[in-house]
Amino acid sequence: RVASLRPSKTMALTDLARQLKEEGKDVIGLAAGEPDFDTPAAVAEAGIQAIRDGETRYSPNTGTAELRTAICGKLSSENGLSYDPADVVVTNGAKQAIAQAVLACCQPGDEVLIPAPHWVSYPEMARLAGAEPKLVDTGADEGYLLTPEQLEAALTPASRLLILCTPSNPTGSVYSEEQLRALAEVVARHPRLVVVSDEIYEHIVYAPAEHVSFGALPGMYERTITVNGFSKAFAMTGWRLGYLAAPPPFAKAAAAIQSQTTSGASSISQRAGVAALALGHRGGEEVGAMVEQFRRRRDYVCERLRAMRGVELAVTPQGAFYVMPSVARLTGPGAEGLKGGFGAVRDSDTLCRYLLQEAGVALVPGDAFGCEGTLRISYAASMETLTEALDRIEEALTEENFKLAD
Repeated sequence: RVASLRPSKTMALTDLARQLKEEGKDVIGLAAGEPDFDTPAAVAEAGIQAIRDGETRYSPNTGTAELRTAICGKLSSENGLSYDPADVVVTNGAKQAIAQAVLACCQPGDEVLIPAPHWVSYPEMARLAGAEPKLVDTGADEGYLLTPEQLEAALTPASRLLILCTPSNPTGSVYSEEQLRALAEVVARHPRLVVVSDEIYEHIVYAPAEHVSFGALPGMYERTITVNGFSKAFAMTGWRLGYLAAPPPFAKAAAAIQSQTTSGASSISQRAGVAALALGHRGGEEVGAMVEQFRRRRDYVCERLRAMRGVELAVTPQGAFYVMPSVARLTGPGAEGLKGGFGAVRDSDTLCRYLLQEAGVALVPGDAFGCEGTLRISYAASMETLTEALDRIEEALTEENFKLAD
């Protein structure tokens, strides 16, 4: 199983950029999916106070009653989902929640349907469970959104899980309620299929797009494992706090796995999580201010990319903080990095190495997300940093520094 895994390119490139910085090299990292904002002060203070109050011992396996109750309140008021605290499992980040959902549902021979472009870890989680990841290409023409026709065509008797991520990492695409209802009609016809709804970016949505929880659709409550967390919207990546909410059989299975692997999440982080949910509807003013900054950055980055030589951007992100331009004209036969005598640029991976080496900017190649010929750029950075990074990329792609593909 370990031999079948592919290392996470986002983690590898982020670590490489960090290492180069530590060595004194001038590198801008736009590879990580991490907000550049600090955790809201009230949330951080709650964690500090937990330490002062001596809340530094093991927490209950599935999370404190206080936090699970708060999560149930949030899911009811914001998502239209009604769960008991016993149906919630608090995890060490949403990533663990997804992994446990896959392990709880899958056995060898099962298929896990994953719309592509996809988050890098979904296929590897399926492989760790002994299941087979089955990628379903969506494409820019469909806004990188799975259609009911594509889903129906991909389903087989072995299909066990469908993983949906909205807003999407890596594309920023957001499913409308109408689109999700159409998918739900297909799911309803296949009683063995369970949906893992990854909603970690739910608060980072740009009007007129709106977030809709798949489990709130008619007939989907019993078929859906909802995953969420605190890392993205509340700028709490280092606190490692996520959760899943699901019908009792799935919640109990995930809890059993957690009890024999990591046990409960940090008691300190959980106190902070309660404070985060108390900030107000959809995170209140502080989260709203972060989202407005992300929207401004998105608009700026999209404008710059559309004016850049060799780059095409067909889909404007409606959520999250990523943009995924096509770089097909910058890769393949004839494409060559002239700056520094770099040489042939065969694919998006090679293009990322060129931009890191010659422009000092770390990005993630599209093949990591099942979409060769693209790049993922995170705009979770200050406008000053984004401006400098895009200036460097633009300069590295000028006619004197880069030859386009034939």
